[in-house]
Amino acid sequence: MAFENLGGKLQEIMKKLRSKGRLGEKDVRDALREVRLALLEADVNFKVVKDFTASVTEKAIGHAVLESLNPGQQVVKLVHDELVALMGSGQSMLTFSPKPPTVYMMVGLQGAGKTTSCGKLAFILKKAGRNPLLVACDVYRPAAVKQLQIVGEYCQIPVFDMGDKNDPVEIAKKSLDHAKESGFDTILIDTAGRLHINDELMEELSRIRQTVRPQEILLTVDAMTGQDAVTVAKTFDERLGIDGIIMTKLDSDTRGGAALSVRAVTGKPVKYVGVGEKQGEMEPFYPDRMASRILGMGDVLSLIDKAQQAFDDKTASEMEYKLRQNSFTLEDFLEQMQQIKKMGPIKDLIGMIPGMGKLNVPDADVNENAMKHVEAIIRSMTFEERRNPAVLNGSRKKRVAAGSGRSIQEVNRLLKQFDDMRRMMKNLTGTGFGKKGKKGIFPFT
Repeated sequence: MAFENLGGKLQEIMKKLRSKGRLGEKDVRDALREVRLALLEADVNFKVVKDFTASVTEKAIGHAVLESLNPGQQVVKLVHDELVALMGSGQSMLTFSPKPPTVYMMVGLQGAGKTTSCGKLAFILKKAGRNPLLVACDVYRPAAVKQLQIVGEYCQIPVFDMGDKNDPVEIAKKSLDHAKESGFDTILIDTAGRLHINDELMEELSRIRQTVRPQEILLTVDAMTGQDAVTVAKTFDERLGIDGIIMTKLDSDTRGGAALSVRAVTGKPVKYVGVGEKQGEMEPFYPDRMASRILGMGDVLSLIDKAQQAFDDKTASEMEYKLRQNSFTLEDFLEQMQQIKKMGPIKDLIGMIPGMGKLNVPDADVNENAMKHVEAIIRSMTFEERRNPAVLNGSRKKRVAAGSGRSIQEVNRLLKQFDDMRRMMKNLTGTGFGKKGKKGIFPFT
């Protein structure tokens, strides 16, 4: 999980501050010394750490903070605000050309996830109503063109290519003509990468830039490479000029040094972050939401965004109606679980709930497994048993337990929990929740 190690340490430091009724200057300096060590251990750039702690210290030891009613909370807020400022204050949106097609030039080193990010970004733009075209300009890496074709097919987005024997600059130029003729309003050019930055690579990228004049040059960097990612971003910006950064593998980076450093070092915003391998697993980067997650304050807005993507209005309305009519079955319950699973791993969702960020990973894994066990039990039931659990007598329960590989006690526990839930939902619908004009009462609807 992103920032897992750093988040845990900062949350513990902030907890100590909040627990003290009064704070002295020594308390603040000691706490911020621990913050500095935590940031350095997370592989945050040294100069960034130095500036960060100096800024927070200067603001925190003032009379207004130390003499306030809740000085600990005030310091926590200062740390939160400084984290937000460090990562870019607000979300940085993609810009579009007033005259189509809008061209995005995707650059980066080999292995950073550039080709996959091309497909993910095109998928996002397509969902937003754009008509994107992917362009294969990496003619050097073996099977790079084929990889982009596979990505495009998976995302159902056309790919323009001229094989791997042509000049990338010519391919990029021809893709513009093709886009104009075919009505594509957005072009994403997948350029070649190298294992390291060299003059040959930069010269080719510069020629492509001069030929297609992209609206934005987006650099893909691997979050797990830490300070190397920051160095790469700085060099690309100095030699090519970039407009934004796509950071991949943030879900696997427990330290977070790259995400916290790259904006401060380059001055260029992180626009999107990769949080998984699937086509929909790339998200806009919100500095304020990320800061809240790091400090264990939750991220309700991102949780709502995920819920809205997973639950369509029709499904939510149908579930709401069944709950009101008391006709909600185990089949419906199974369907609702499938929708929740689309939102991502349980441990990540838990981290977005305020106050739940400190739940450790083993506990979250237990919850993940519990969902699988419940699913196995329900799938081992007949259609009639799912629709009417009351028919499940002793012999039927024994058969369900054997079929799902679970115990009879677990089957009984699920049935009791389901019955309790239905009874609670029925009582809630009778008090006005879930009625027309209200939010649905089932989780996330």
